[in-house]
Amino acid sequence: MSNVLDELQWRGLVSQTTDIEALREALENGPISYYCGFDPTAPSLHHGHLVQLVLLRHLQLAGHKPIALVGGATGLIGDPRMSGERVLNSKDVVAQWVERLREQISRFLSFEGENAATMVNNLDWHGELTALDFLREVGKHYRLGTMLAKDTVARRLNSEEGISFTEFSYQILQGMDFLELNRRYGTTLQTGGNDQWGNLLSGVELIRKSDQKSVLAMTTPLITKADGTKFGKTEGGAVWLDPEMMSPYSFYQFWLNAADADVIGWLKTFTFRTREEIEALEASMNENPHLREAQRALAGDVTTLVHGERATEQAIAAAAALFGKGEFGGLDASTLAGVTAELKKAQVSVGSSVVDALIEAGLESGKGAARRAIASGGVYVNNEKVVDEDAVFTEDQVLAGKWIMIRRGKKNWAAGQIA
Repeated sequence: MSNVLDELQWRGLVSQTTDIEALREALENGPISYYCGFDPTAPSLHHGHLVQLVLLRHLQLAGHKPIALVGGATGLIGDPRMSGERVLNSKDVVAQWVERLREQISRFLSFEGENAATMVNNLDWHGELTALDFLREVGKHYRLGTMLAKDTVARRLNSEEGISFTEFSYQILQGMDFLELNRRYGTTLQTGGNDQWGNLLSGVELIRKSDQKSVLAMTTPLITKADGTKFGKTEGGAVWLDPEMMSPYSFYQFWLNAADADVIGWLKTFTFRTREEIEALEASMNENPHLREAQRALAGDVTTLVHGERATEQAIAAAAALFGKGEFGGLDASTLAGVTAELKKAQVSVGSSVVDALIEAGLESGKGAARRAIASGGVYVNNEKVVDEDAVFTEDQVLAGKWIMIRRGKKNWAAGQIA
């Protein structure tokens, strides 16, 4: 418990704090109750939330008591964005997303033992508050000058679109969450990303003014890439934690493709490996970068953390098969779906021609070229070399009832989809 702040700083998980020495003292003399909020503005959490989940887990492992707040109320409003007003989701949709987020968050924390985690929904208290009580008991503690000076609010006010009173009031609701948790559970620390600093201070100030208590706030930095590009963007958008929105295979590949300049920092931030382990991986990277041991450790650890060991094993097996060093037969349907999502496609059936599939998938330009490719030994089905120019697909080549993997040369892949 005494060294947890030093550990978090070494891992790059500490950016801003209201009082670093007070935070250090509180963590050393704990346990303390601390919380982070997650709004259901999408059906899944993403890589940005993962930083907070890892932070919550580090603090719990150090003996402190986490509270994970899912914003059933704040999710109905939406935190103001720089890009403009949010489209409000229906109450039914938000309620569904609340349950999905609760299930995701529950995998990262322990809900047993002396410092068991607690899961709360802020709709439980916001939903009961009347407008008059809100204005009399809470609104009187807020000053418009301070609220207008918040960076996002100021930028939106200067834009053509402006900002609605609904989104402008979001910072008050988040401040009320901290106040409510402080009263119910004695919570004295709120964590969040750098972009949440103003909202975190809202709670700190509200508690000081309303209950004359001193509490703490801490943010994590925005995770960036060494080349200056934004972290966590893929062709499909964000790095989602839900396997239905981003397959474990694609998730594993994202981390596996980390650049040498990024991987050590990401190992510190996103995994629970010790300093000694990370230093050893850094030495390996410097001495034998072609082995990519650090990247494989990062991808394996984070995928296991989010999706479990079985999904990680499947992702590793799929990657090996795509390099011609393994078999596709042992892969489950969800892993194959993730693998094939990024490949060229051809509609095939049992008895249809391999030559036709090569052409339809764009692996060859015509029948003559396709036949020559087979004759030269450059075509594979499920990593088995095709030796007959008139070969057709067979029932035993169908994977998970839906796919047949086709390769031209060493790296050019396509997925034959059973019609």
